[in-house]
Amino acid sequence: MKGPAGTGPLRRLLVLRHAKSAWPEGVEDRLRPLAPRGLRDAPAAGRALAAAGSLPDLALCSTAVRARRTWELVSAEWATPPPVRYDRRLYAAGVPELLEVVREVPAEVRTLLLIGHNPGLAELVAALAADGLDVTPERVRARFPTSAIAALTWHGTTWRALAPGAALLTSFTVPRGGRHPGSGRPATD
Repeated sequence: MKGPAGTGPLRRLLVLRHAKSAWPEGVEDRLRPLAPRGLRDAPAAGRALAAAGSLPDLALCSTAVRARRTWELVSAEWATPPPVRYDRRLYAAGVPELLEVVREVPAEVRTLLLIGHNPGLAELVAALAADGLDVTPERVRARFPTSAIAALTWHGTTWRALAPGAALLTSFTVPRGGRHPGSGRPATD
């Protein structure tokens, strides 16, 4: 297994796919809201990040409604949420655009949370990770469901130095809210 190579401080990139969205008829893609499952899963993602000790110094979030709402529900689970920057370039972005945005992050940020969309996020994780601890980058590329969180670590003096194959995929989780609100039943949708 290859570890995070490079020099400089250890940095962590947390990649979060927005929570499950609804598909209301006649609503533009950027304006789609979260589905009931998304409303349950996004807070679970916030709790999972807190439990893992993976709170970010900064969040970068797509401007799509479903991504913004995911961020609101995730960060509401933390006592002190970090600053967030909404960036329209993250909507429907591929690896080159995602890397461009990440490489603009100030050097003092050690842990960055990126909230966006597939297939770009899955491709980004697969491109950056040389290897994985419990899951392979190829597995993440094949299946990166809504609310999934991939954690990548690497060493670098600035975010500009982040390059394909430079990181280690240290964890991959898919937090789920446990119950339908008010029903007492396990979530199934």
